[in-house]
Amino acid sequence: MQLLPTSPARFVTASSSAAPARAGVAPRSRDPVEEVQGAARTGERLAGQQAEDPLQDPAIQRVIAELAARDREVRAHEQAHVAAGGELITSGPSYTYQTGPDRRRYAVGGEVGIDTSPVRGDPEATVAKAARIVAAALAPAQPSPQDYRVAAQANQMASQARVDIALARAREAYGEVASARSAKGALSVRA
Repeated sequence: MQLLPTSPARFVTASSSAAPARAGVAPRSRDPVEEVQGAARTGERLAGQQAEDPLQDPAIQRVIAELAARDREVRAHEQAHVAAGGELITSGPSYTYQTGPDRRRYAVGGEVGIDTSPVRGDPEATVAKAARIVAAALAPAQPSPQDYRVAAQANQMASQARVDIALARAREAYGEVASARSAKGALSVRA
C-alpha cells in the first residue's frame, strides 16, 4: 500500500482494489470507468497513475504567491530607504530569506545601514542630517517599528542640536552684552 498526497492535509490510500474507504461510508465496488470518472471529479488518484506535480496544488501555489508578494514588498521597502538615504547609507540592503516549496529563496525581512551620528561641532548640519535620516527612515510606504525608532532617535538628535544652537546664540548674545557692559563701564571709568 502506498500513500499518495492529494492535498497538503489529505492522503488517499491507493490499492488495486476498490476506492478508498471513508469514515462512516462503506466502500462500494464500481466498474473501472466509473472509478476513473469519480476520481477525476473528486481529484483522487488511482493506483498506477503518476503523481501530479505537487507545485500545482492550489494551496502550494497560494503559499508561493504570498512569499513572492512578501519578497517584492521587502525589496521595495529597503530600496525606498536606500533611495531616500543617499550618502547616509552605510551598507546596502541585506535580506533574511525563507525557502519556498519551489525551493526558491524569498526575502521576508531586510535592513539597511544608515549613519545616525551627529555632525561634530556643527549643530546646524546635525539638524539637516537628522531631517534626512527621518526622511530615509520613513520613506517606505509602510514603515516598520524599527523605522519609527530610527526616525524618533533622529528627531531627538535634531532637538539636542537645536538646544546647542540656542545655547550658542545665548552665549553669543550674552558675550555681546557683557562686552558692551564692560566697554560701557570702561568708558564711564575714563570719564
